[in-house]
Amino acid sequence: MDEALTGALSETNSSIVDTIASSSSHHAASAASNLVLACALLAFFAAQLLKLIFSWLKEKRFDSRRFLVSGGMPSSICATVAALATAVGVQEGARTSAFALALIFASIVMYDASGIRFHAGRQAALLNQIVIELPPEHSVPNFRPLREPLGHTPLEVFVGAILGCLVSYLMTNSI
Repeated sequence: MDEALTGALSETNSSIVDTIASSSSHHAASAASNLVLACALLAFFAAQLLKLIFSWLKEKRFDSRRFLVSGGMPSSICATVAALATAVGVQEGARTSAFALALIFASIVMYDASGIRFHAGRQAALLNQIVIELPPEHSVPNFRPLREPLGHTPLEVFVGAILGCLVSYLMTNSI
């Protein structure tokens, strides 16, 4: 009786392990073939690459840090969410809840990038200037300047959004 029970438990455990292994490899394959995710990631990297190129053209020098910092033309976060919403709309349809969610998410992110974050960056620049201009007797010890390029101008947001839509449109229509 114990041998039968042990054999049944062993077979069940083996089946569970096989199911988990099959499920995890299926999820990894699904993530790799997720067109919506691929569109969003490609739009992000395209925007970051364009920032490098625009920086090089404007400053006549190559600054690889531009690939990692926020702010600048075009907005990579706006390109990402616009690509996401566009890809969901093309793949799932404009009348779906998934598209509505992606569109609202993209709208909030773009509003935040051009409004709240942009003005927070302007305030950071002003605070940095105030601290620099303080007389020596009122200096702030151990002061590290605040990051200034936090947000985007409306043009940077618009160009990022157009880039994201274009990337998704081209990717969804080429596959």
